[in-house]
Amino acid sequence: LGTCFGASFNPSDMGMLLLQVSCLCGSAPCLLCGCCPSAKNSTISRLLFTFFLFLGTLVSIIMIIPGVEKELHKLPGFCEGSGSVLGVQTHVDCGSFLGHKAVYRMGFAMAAFFFLFAMIMVCVRSSKDPRAAVQNGFWFFKFLVLVGITVGAFYIPDGAFTSVWFYFGVVGSFLFILIQLVLLIDFAHSWSQLWLRNAGESNAKGWYAALCVITFIFYATSIAAIVLLYVYYTKPEGCTEGKVLISINLILCLIVSAVSILPKIQDAQPHSGLLQASLITLYTVYVTWSALANVPTQACNPTLLVRNSTGSATATQLLTTWWDAPSIVGLIIFILCTLFISVRSSDHPQVNKLMLTEESTAGVGSEAAAVESGLHHAYDNEQDGVSYNYTFFHLCLLLAALYIMMTLTNWYRPDESLRVLTSPWTAVWVKICSSWAGLLLYLWTLVAPLVLPDRDFS
Repeated sequence: LGTCFGASFNPSDMGMLLLQVSCLCGSAPCLLCGCCPSAKNSTISRLLFTFFLFLGTLVSIIMIIPGVEKELHKLPGFCEGSGSVLGVQTHVDCGSFLGHKAVYRMGFAMAAFFFLFAMIMVCVRSSKDPRAAVQNGFWFFKFLVLVGITVGAFYIPDGAFTSVWFYFGVVGSFLFILIQLVLLIDFAHSWSQLWLRNAGESNAKGWYAALCVITFIFYATSIAAIVLLYVYYTKPEGCTEGKVLISINLILCLIVSAVSILPKIQDAQPHSGLLQASLITLYTVYVTWSALANVPTQACNPTLLVRNSTGSATATQLLTTWWDAPSIVGLIIFILCTLFISVRSSDHPQVNKLMLTEESTAGVGSEAAAVESGLHHAYDNEQDGVSYNYTFFHLCLLLAALYIMMTLTNWYRPDESLRVLTSPWTAVWVKICSSWAGLLLYLWTLVAPLVLPDRDFS
């Protein structure tokens, strides 16, 4: 925005200056200027709300950095004098809990912010609704609201807050993992269709070769990862849970891969194939890895970290932060999925119906007018109907906020003594069940045209 402002500023034109300043309180269209490309009003608004989510995520990451975490006790009422920390009396050193507590407060603030807008935007049908102006404008005041909620969240009394909010985070994360799987399945189908269409139009075998190479890489990576899971997360004697979970997901991945290339499936869905199945397999292996990283048994989990109330850490290797490899991968997937939700509607009507998005034609005239005029600004493409469900979009960001809260804290929670943060079996089973739900969902996308032949699944 600063670059755009500098490019458009004319010292002799105070009107332009006032226009740029007013954009902080106005609508999305004026957030773009001559140096920015034209874009849909709906897309700009989604990107800005996503920016708020990323900003809150960045603040959470900063708060769990060891050096910063140790300084959080200086915040008034946050540790000393607050009565308790995660239910622990103030005479106990709460240094190791401060980062965990701060991330939970930040997650609560972001969830409350998006829940507020989800309720406000219920049943908005077009930009003619006065509430659409709130959705697409007043960004400076929205930022102030988010800051106010965040400040208030840090004064929430401890008590049972962390224990209760942990279960909200578990449920929200489970639902967001399912949303990730829907987006992943849609992306895999669109990817395969695009490359097969390019191969058919150009009669070039290179596209088919690229499909085979990418599919081979995905399956090879999955096989290597499964071998590593058996090596590091199981033992010849014991660790039965890990062996069973890895084996079940391996068998399920083999089943969906075999089903995807059955002749009847290929006849009903010519674009389905091993590319989609390999990508789903790779994601399932990742979720399995993430689940095993939460197994609370030290002998079966070499990456387990236990932090007590004196700030010490015990693990098989030195860990300086809360992050482990599954958390970093989860953070990357979180960023990609939230951006995917913000900038794109699916090519598949069934996915658009499920995600409550659609390719609206309401803004076609506005887009053409913007191109003809040569002006670069955001144009209103929702005068005749919204291009996405405002409430559902905010609920997706709410679930994303809960997911990143759990990811940044490794799904850990205080134990019964309220003196140690440990990994519960709840986290393991939620992740495993989400992987099973995702595989069943993908399997349904394959067999649905055969089970319900009268419905259009194009």
